[in-house]
Amino acid sequence: MAEGRKRAQLEQASRIVFALIPCKPIPVSAGDHYAAIKLARRLSGRVMDENDLWIAATALALGATLVSRDADFVGIDGLAVMAL
Repeated sequence: MAEGRKRAQLEQASRIVFALIPCKPIPVSAGDHYAAIKLARRLSGRVMDENDLWIAATALALGATLVSRDADFVGIDGLAVMAL
């Protein structure tokens, strides 16, 4: 986004939101979830982007609900997804 008032407003709003969200490290167990998701997707013919795999695996490892509008996350066993 080009420099300007709108960008500055969005940056300020995002700083406020991100300051409220706790940041946790990726648990070691996310690797096991990653492998399981990747294998299940490959076997079903629905390959996922590597970044999306890590996002899903981390959410599973943390027991977190993933908030996304990306339909790729739907159907992952045990993953709670809140669609936007």
